[in-house]
Amino acid sequence: MSMWRPFRQLQTRSMSISLVGSKQGFVLIFSLLVLPTTWLRSLNMLAYVALGGVMASVILIASVLWVGTFDGVGFHKKGVPVDWSGMPTAMSLYAFCFSGHAVFPMIYTGMRNRKTFPTVLLICFIICTLSYGLTGVVGYLMFGESLSSQVTLNLPSNRFASNVAIYTTLINPFTKFALLITPIAEAIEDKLHVGKNRTVSIVIRTALVVSTTIVALAVPFFAYVVALTGSFLSSTVTMLIPCVCYLKISSRTSRNLRLELVVCLVIIMIGAGVIVVGTYSSLKQIVNSF
Repeated sequence: MSMWRPFRQLQTRSMSISLVGSKQGFVLIFSLLVLPTTWLRSLNMLAYVALGGVMASVILIASVLWVGTFDGVGFHKKGVPVDWSGMPTAMSLYAFCFSGHAVFPMIYTGMRNRKTFPTVLLICFIICTLSYGLTGVVGYLMFGESLSSQVTLNLPSNRFASNVAIYTTLINPFTKFALLITPIAEAIEDKLHVGKNRTVSIVIRTALVVSTTIVALAVPFFAYVVALTGSFLSSTVTMLIPCVCYLKISSRTSRNLRLELVVCLVIIMIGAGVIVVGTYSSLKQIVNSF
């Protein structure tokens, strides 16, 4: 549970939080808090919850910048400009960050003016790319080679902005979980033909949260399993399938696809490489965990 690590770091400074004394306690409390949000079926309501995630991301970036600018950390660290050995992991991480495709159909059907969906999607991807890039560059300039997997783990423990960043890290998944799990729940409901039954819908969504909680508690190397799933499925969803579908659809319109074909083939080759290397790396980490 990577989310537990920054919370544990903060807990050691504030012993008044005595209820969450372990990973298990944190997982259970988080599951109980997020459960009611999964019962929401209205996209309008989920949009307000997701808006909290957007605000949390902005606050997180601002807090990290504040620590670097005003709390004495600075942006003076130097290191290797490109670490090719870590490139597969970085690509897998980026693929995971951009793998929100399961939510796109739900957002599209819920839009009042669906013609603006491509523009909305483009703006979202641009903002996400800039946010990820800014956070990565700033974190590396602040901490260099000692930068952890989460920048919050490197922040000084006695700064208010650090505490804000840590709490924001915990809020962010809370605001996104319901939005990500809703397409899965709706697919199950449609398969069972119980979409209009409110009680059954709540039971299905509760079962999804419970099953996720059990896996998080039972699997000791849960993070590696997530990495395996991310490197294999996320890269497939974000790189391979969109390019293949685009080429398939465009071929029926008799368009000149020379440039698009080259770009799509390059993306497909990169995606295939990320899948192979990322999956191998994740499996190796899982085997080494035994």
